[in-house]
Amino acid sequence: MAGHSKWANIKIRKGSQDAKRGKAFTKVSREIIVAARGGGGDPEMNARLRLAIAKAREVNMPKDTIERAIKKGTGELEGEDYQEVMYEGYGPHGVALMIEALTDNRNRTAPEVRALLDKRGGKLGDPGCVAWMFEAKGLVTIKADGVDEDELLMVALDAGAEDLKNEGETIAITSSTESFMEVRQAIEDAGYTLVDSELARIPTTTVALDAETAPSVLRLMDDLDDLDDVQKVHANFDVDDAVLEAIADST
Repeated sequence: MAGHSKWANIKIRKGSQDAKRGKAFTKVSREIIVAARGGGGDPEMNARLRLAIAKAREVNMPKDTIERAIKKGTGELEGEDYQEVMYEGYGPHGVALMIEALTDNRNRTAPEVRALLDKRGGKLGDPGCVAWMFEAKGLVTIKADGVDEDELLMVALDAGAEDLKNEGETIAITSSTESFMEVRQAIEDAGYTLVDSELARIPTTTVALDAETAPSVLRLMDDLDDLDDVQKVHANFDVDDAVLEAIADST
């Protein structure tokens, strides 16, 4: 798993995302609205909406808030017209970034992203400048404690997974984007504890960071995540787990 996914999982495990619950609600609500607008309000017929609702439940979003977001997406309630935008560029130390945003004002979002990248030693690039370094995949992460990897592998492969990797405290299961929801459901139905699940951009090559170079990149990742319009940030850095833990403990 790329370093940015490890970093996200460490923060989730340490509870450092609790203070950002309001922002999490905003991001998930936007995803539900866009998913419902594009594929209808029935999660059984709309895989993207089904995943968005699952993410909403992971952050303990109230049921009535979820239902209002769906109705905004289907037009039953008035709501903002969010557009999907992908920004590409570089962070410090040559780290490639793909930044997914949902915005109702591109003229606001692009300058915010550009200014933050400039401030943190990065640079916004042209469309396509780093996309070739990433593959679109489904990614399910579970707690590794007490897991029989052979049994998990059978469950995952039967559902259409492509690969399984032990990351120490967690196990990452990747799949095609088409098989993602089936893999996620099979793993959950088998009783495994999900840490996270997402449609991710997996880097084909990575930039190794150490204790000196990692903090500036992780600071940028956190700052980008704090922007209201930014939904996800994908990056191709890799950092030793011990370094990530040390940085997390110091923040």
